[in-house]
Amino acid sequence: MIRAIGQMLGAVGVIFSIVYLAAQIRNQNKESRRAAMNVLTSHWSDLNKTLVENPEMAVLFLRAMKSFEELDGVSKLRVGAHLGRFLRFADSLYLGVLDGTLDRRLWRGYERTLADTAAYPGFQTWWATRKHWHTDEFCELIDRHIQTAKPKIFDGYNLP
Repeated sequence: MIRAIGQMLGAVGVIFSIVYLAAQIRNQNKESRRAAMNVLTSHWSDLNKTLVENPEMAVLFLRAMKSFEELDGVSKLRVGAHLGRFLRFADSLYLGVLDGTLDRRLWRGYERTLADTAAYPGFQTWWATRKHWHTDEFCELIDRHIQTAKPKIFDGYNLP
């Protein structure tokens, strides 16, 4: 009888250990996701620093959104490189959403930024020749935004 009680207590101990281990793993996963989202947010902010810290680049970007074709070659390269970085990062974020790594609530803000940018004719000109650089899933997302978004975010931004 003492042996049976000992085995039962041992089994209960194993069950508690498993439950504790599961809770620890769950908390560790949450913390890892939080840390990953913080890193992503930091990278997104760093990407946008280009426009904030470089007034000339900001002017080029606004001009490019209206008409990418009217830019000279060097300006096209600069804006195109910025858009390329922006969209490569967004493509990675979107794959994170699709596989459940990135919280959809955080993604919604990024997606709204993409939709606002994709609405402009200059972006659409650039995108048409470079979309093959991105995942099929991301291309479908951007193409949907191009079909539905209305250019408005940069309305009223006067160029010098």
